[in-house]
Amino acid sequence: MTTFKNIVGIKIKHLSADPPAPTVGQVWYNTTSKVVKGAINGAGTWASGGNLNTGRENQGPAGVGSQTAALAVAGYVSARNDSVEQYNGSSWTEIAEVNTARYGNGSSTSGTTTAAITAGGDINPKDQVEEWDGSSWTEIAEINNADYYRNSAGTSTAMILASQSTRAGNTEIWNGSGWTEVNNMNQGRYASGSFGITTAMLVTGGDKGPPSPPITNNTEIYNGTSWTEVNNMNTKKQYLGGAGTTTDGIAFGTSAAADKAKNEAWNGTSWTEVADLATGRYAFQGAAGSGAAAWAAGGTPVITATEEFTVSTFTTKTFDTD
Repeated sequence: MTTFKNIVGIKIKHLSADPPAPTVGQVWYNTTSKVVKGAINGAGTWASGGNLNTGRENQGPAGVGSQTAALAVAGYVSARNDSVEQYNGSSWTEIAEVNTARYGNGSSTSGTTTAAITAGGDINPKDQVEEWDGSSWTEIAEINNADYYRNSAGTSTAMILASQSTRAGNTEIWNGSGWTEVNNMNQGRYASGSFGITTAMLVTGGDKGPPSPPITNNTEIYNGTSWTEVNNMNTKKQYLGGAGTTTDGIAFGTSAAADKAKNEAWNGTSWTEVADLATGRYAFQGAAGSGAAAWAAGGTPVITATEEFTVSTFTTKTFDTD
């Protein structure tokens, strides 16, 4: 007879009560309720955060930082906008503006509130890049492929840009002093979602252009050298947000009314639908270092609402022993 010990190599502990903080994968027998239980990965939920001071849309697919230390950079209000706001986990505060008003700009998602970059956007010319040092923005070396709605990820000293409004697959990397072109994506697109770092970036969804239909669920991963197609999202999306790493991420929001609140989680292999946004939106900013903690702010239609996605560390599950 196969037993848990034969399979896993350990005995199941007998406990009179569930442990208060079990580790994921831990299994025990509750002698009070007389059932076998275990801890599995927790479910994610979206909760309201502090509202932006200035509602905005078309901010570009990525903001800067985490749920407790973030930047929302530029965007479109009634025209190109130069305002920048900083989030502390509960409220947004207006800080120094970028030098050139823009929208559809890409930002260093893993940057901080004292060190960040925003690049490109719908400006003239579209190759302008600005660096934030915690007090002001300074123009630095221009990008090679001038455009807007380019996917972005990374830090203020190691940032990657991919795709663009022309639906080209151009990719380039910032090393702290200049931009270098690297291998192109397999599927050119724009208005897609992304997350990761310069050596491990995921891009998904977007508008690939003709042949119809233009909206795609295609997903690719960059490994520091080349792009590889991986499993597609369940839903075709554009103007979506993304957060996380190439082994733990989420992609949320889209322009299609029926799917505007949808959120999918990536585990390094496949996509699974998880908790929806409370406020469906698209063309907003969002970021975070993992798929277990993300934020989304603003969006189309022009709104100020901010939401935070959090995955609990575990969920207790009762196993069927029949």
